[in-house]
Amino acid sequence: MVWQRALKERIKVHALELGFDAVGVAPAQAGEHLPFYLDWLAAGYHGQQSYLARPDRLARRRNLNLILPGVQSLVVVGLHYWPGPSPATPAAHGRIACYAQGPDYHHVMLPMLEALLAFVKAETGQLVGGRTYVDTGPLLERDHALRAGLGFIGKNCNLIAPRRGSWLFLGELLLTIPLEPDRLAGAGRMPFCGTCTRCQTACPTGALVQPYTLDSRRCISYLTIALKGAIPRQLRPLIGNHIFGCDVCQEVCPWNRFATAKPPPHKQGGAEVEGAPSLLELMGLSEGQFQAQYGHTPIGHIKRERFLRNVAVALGNWGAPEAVPVLERALAEPSPLIRTHAAWALGQIGTGRARTALQKAPCSSAK
Repeated sequence: MVWQRALKERIKVHALELGFDAVGVAPAQAGEHLPFYLDWLAAGYHGQQSYLARPDRLARRRNLNLILPGVQSLVVVGLHYWPGPSPATPAAHGRIACYAQGPDYHHVMLPMLEALLAFVKAETGQLVGGRTYVDTGPLLERDHALRAGLGFIGKNCNLIAPRRGSWLFLGELLLTIPLEPDRLAGAGRMPFCGTCTRCQTACPTGALVQPYTLDSRRCISYLTIALKGAIPRQLRPLIGNHIFGCDVCQEVCPWNRFATAKPPPHKQGGAEVEGAPSLLELMGLSEGQFQAQYGHTPIGHIKRERFLRNVAVALGNWGAPEAVPVLERALAEPSPLIRTHAAWALGQIGTGRARTALQKAPCSSAK
């Protein structure tokens, strides 16, 4: 209908005016790849992320009316976050994923989506039901973004926008009004990865077990963020100096040659995080210092304990004697998680002072 098309275009224009970099409309239907997702869960590839397999969440992914009764349309938005090429990171410095080098994107995008919902209500002049999500709802986000025409799903499991690359945060606005979808299922033909396997070859831990299939249990992003306990010993050397997330599969993707660096909205206002901080300095962060430096960012979600666990592993992989003093002090941490990873790092360094520190450490630390 004419009014639907006109309304859809006004919504899309306003979304761009609010600061989003991509916007499209998808039908309020279960994702095309839901069967693949269920097989992925059955294989255990989600690891400790048990919330992904909760029956109530699976029911909502199958039927979006359980999220918002009467839902008819999804407005899917993307927000660019690539800061531009980064120089090589020395082993003495940690690597932080690009998306975490600024304020928490949830807190940035949700108000933007709420403003878009308010616009829709004002435009329609009627009571419109709506629901906003950024990364936390029971939606197959990339699947809906695919159906909205924002891009295609690559072999690295990221959504890839052909003219922009994969550096996009995704968000959704569910609406109880009908809007014409931008890309009906099966209509047209999206680009794809072809024979390229760069992401699989480059993955440090072999987490991309086959094209389009990620074993989260081996993924550096999972190991440094979602995993709550000890990082498996056999995977620690493969993590290198990654201390929060990993961008390798995006950095090597040929489609990202089209990405354009710009100051993304989530990093404006001076609240930026250094992408390659000194590991020695990080290992000495107190709780107060950690909160002041990272509490407003995605890093704050994993808390100081898990962050210093990651830093200890990176120090062990660096293997330099200069790291021994800060790791010695870490053996006195109240947290067993920090102590055990600091002990592992000292064992990796293996100097006389490192061995002495391990001999003097409590048995619970020297694992």
